[in-house]
Amino acid sequence: MLVTMGNLYGYGPVDAPITEDLPLAGTGTKARVRIGMWRDALDRHRAGRIRATEARASDFFGPGVTEAGHLAQRMMPALLAGRAVRLIGNPDAPHSFTYIPDIARALVRLGTDERAWGRAWHVPTAPPLSTREAVRHLCRLAGLPPARVGRIPWWPLHLAGLVNPMLGELREVQYQFDRPFVLDSRAYTATFGEVATPIDEALGATVEWWRARLSR
Repeated sequence: MLVTMGNLYGYGPVDAPITEDLPLAGTGTKARVRIGMWRDALDRHRAGRIRATEARASDFFGPGVTEAGHLAQRMMPALLAGRAVRLIGNPDAPHSFTYIPDIARALVRLGTDERAWGRAWHVPTAPPLSTREAVRHLCRLAGLPPARVGRIPWWPLHLAGLVNPMLGELREVQYQFDRPFVLDSRAYTATFGEVATPIDEALGATVEWWRARLSR
């Protein structure tokens, strides 16, 4: 049995909420790697060699998510200190963020439910927020006045990407932050009856975890 944790790179840019039945049409390196991994697993599943399924989620957030999260290291220390936060991309574009405990729960479900095999599933994800809205909610839950939100231009990130591979990879997925990027997880909920953690609960837990981390 194989349960993989995937992401949304394989779909590439789309102009509507992302559902599991969309073609895997991404053309960048990161997309091609993800597409190849899933197709290899699915081919083996169909040949009867393994049983395979895949969970796919949008950007992770929540307790334990640090450098790799957009609602994490690049935002939370400044926000909790009452300073302005600087974000990449369009801060007003709707964006889906997936809570890390919901991902863990979905992986357990997919590995133990006969209905899961042979296809990919989108992890239950709360309705989208713009990053500006996410900052506003986080400040409210932290008992702080709204933080000022600034935007980091792409050009210095692209320049830094010439020497920093992690930053260099942002160019391929820039569309995720400049335009609406919305995950549709209704198929999972309709099949397994599980929904995303309410956004205030998830963001509140994130605030408390970061406060504890920064106070050490």
